[in-house]
Formats: sequence, structure tokens, C-alpha cells
Amino acid sequence: MNMASKIIDPATVENTSSSKDNHSCSNASQVNLLNLSRDELREYFKSIGEKPFRADQVMKWIHHSGVGDFALMTNLGKALREKLKEQAVIQAPTIIEKQFSNDGTRKWILEIDKDNYVETVFIPGKNRGTLCVSSQVGCALDCSFCSTGKQGFQRDLTLSEIIGQVWIANRSFEEDPPKRQMKSWAENNRYITNVVMMGMGEPLLNFDAVVKAMQIMKDDFGYGISKRRVTLSTSGVVPRIYDLVKEIDVALAVSLHAPNDELRNELVPVNKKYPLSELLEACRFYLDYFGESRRRITMEYVLLSGVNDTREHALELAALLKTVPSKINLIPFNDFPGSGYKRPTDESIEKFRDVLVKKGYVVTLRTTRGDDIDAACGQLVGKVLDRTRRQSQWEKVKGQRIPASQIEE
Repeated sequence: MNMASKIIDPATVENTSSSKDNHSCSNASQVNLLNLSRDELREYFKSIGEKPFRADQVMKWIHHSGVGDFALMTNLGKALREKLKEQAVIQAPTIIEKQFSNDGTRKWILEIDKDNYVETVFIPGKNRGTLCVSSQVGCALDCSFCSTGKQGFQRDLTLSEIIGQVWIANRSFEEDPPKRQMKSWAENNRYITNVVMMGMGEPLLNFDAVVKAMQIMKDDFGYGISKRRVTLSTSGVVPRIYDLVKEIDVALAVSLHAPNDELRNELVPVNKKYPLSELLEACRFYLDYFGESRRRITMEYVLLSGVNDTREHALELAALLKTVPSKINLIPFNDFPGSGYKRPTDESIEKFRDVLVKKGYVVTLRTTRGDDIDAACGQLVGKVLDRTRRQSQWEKVKGQRIPASQIEE
């Protein structure tokens, strides 16, 4: 059963947020504590005449326990709780709709502001639970095979709008426990074991907010997730890869999708600005900077029938990545209306994978999860008030494979 619309019309969607999910600011001067990093939270408590350690206590209540009501923070004095109630809020995006797939996948459609929506997806695995988090309303990079890019771009998400997705998902397991047979996801009662910045948007184009959000994900007073289990995925904004190493140590994934510049220019237009030679040099720098021999870059490769899935493409990809320690994640294309692309056959996918394995690469084949609720890779759409005009441009050429160079920037 398909429970999701491709584009969300707020007039037809029931608001399923509970009152405790909707902490609207009654006073414009109230501070949203979800919008503060740990250091900023400590500074805030100093500014209101409180000891900085109170920030650590409140951070644990918010992120460990999912508490959004100051009155429930029982290790704070009554006077402090009353002060916080007056001066602060814990305000995540509003849940417009939540959809739970038969395979355990969960998707939330979140209202960011008037007529702008993003999507967040939880993907269950045998021994892990991965949350796919959005960083922007829409995406400005317009990769040709991605439905998110076809909706255009409106704005970056704030810190509270990014980490608020983790907060909402974390609380969902208390409110809506998973089926008994799926409890193998849990690791010490934690269902979210991994977070990937792979939702709507290009994370490195919203650099500061994304870095702060990942710091909270890793923080012991936040979500306590290992650096190896927080992954940032980029389409290849090369200068920001160099900046990233100075700010935070997380796993890096690259949306590669093509083994040469000519094809990648068409599929991933940012390649025209930062070609493969520059991108791979940045990847080598990232690996060398942290100096860990077992670390690899995850190279994401969406397989498109007749476009990038031949034996020749596989051999070219193997040669391209020879100097970059890589794990290759093959992703069979997930269709959306008017895409102009098709999923390869299972036989074609297996042949492509076998070529890479024989060349010595670690290769994973991403299992499609949540496609019954349009939550599979490349299917996240939401709704975007497009200020880039990309949606209207795409509508003119829908269903056709047009080189990126011929589409108006």
C-alpha cells in the first residue's frame, strides 16, 4: 500500500503532531534550546545567571530522554524550571505526517515554515537503525536522477531544524514501539545507531548548521553516536571537504555516480565546477588528515540502466578509485514519475558488482527499503517554494535525458 504523496499538499494532509511535538513560541524573545550547540547552551545558562553545568543536565534531558517540557526535568530546581518556561522553548519542526512501512522503515514529513516541507527517514537493519537526515529545503545541485533536486531549492535548515529531526525520530520509539520481531535494531535500548546526512539537500552547502548538528549527534550529552556511525554525504563541494577536517571527524561519503567527467557533468552538475581530479584529491586529503589506515571513503553509485551500468563503466570506476581507499555502495535507481531513467536488471547489477569485487573493492548493494512510502534513496521530495526555478525548468523536459549543459542555470 502506498501511503505517500509525491508532493505534499497541506490542504489535504492531516496534521498528526501531538501537542507536545508542537512547542510554538508564545514570546518572540524565547530562545529555542534545540538551536544551540553544547558550548552555546553553556553560554546561554551563564547569560541567565545559572551555572554552566546546568546546560549539560538540560542537554541530556532534551537529547537522551526526548523531553520537551521543562517541568519534567526533575534534577533542576523549581525556580530554574520556571525561568526556562518563561525564557526558552524546545521547538522541533512540526510533524505534518508520519508513515510507517511494513518493512519497519519510518518517514516523517515535517513543516519547516509556510509551504516548505522536508522529509526524514529511519531505515532498520539487522543490527543497526539508520536515520537519514535532511539539511536543506530542497536542493540547489539538481542531480539529474534525484527527485529532491527536481523540486528546486528554498533555504538552508537551521540547527534546530536539523537536530530536531533526530529528536523527533528518537521520541517516536517510545510513542510507537516497533514490532517485537524488529527489536534486534536496539543496541542498549537505542534504536538510532547511525545517522547519515543524506536526506534532502547538500550538507556542505549548509556547513555551519550541519557541523553543529553532527557535534550534538556525537556528544555524550547529545546522542552519543560514534564518529564512524555519523556520515556526511556530499555531491562534491570540494572546498568544504577541506574545511570539514578542521571542524569534525565523521565518516565521509561521496555521491559519485559516474566514472568519468563527461558523464558526471550530466548526472551531477556540480562536477563542472569541481571535476573528478579535484574531488578525489580532496578525498585523499581527508583520509590522510586523520591518518587511520582502515578508514575508507564510501563512494555512492546509483545504477541507471543503459547510462552508467555497463562492464566498461565498472572497469573505468575501478581504475578511477585505485588511489583512494574506497568502499563502493551500489544503489539501484528508485524510479519517480518523469525521471527518464530506469532501474537496471538484477543480472546487470550483479555483473557490475562482480567486476568491482574481482578488482579488490569492498562492494555493498543497497537494499531498497521503504519504497511503499516513497522513502527509498532518491525519492525524498517534500514540498519546496522553489526560488531557483529548477522545478519549472524540469517540467519542460520531464522524461528526457538532457545534458546538464543545456539546462538553464
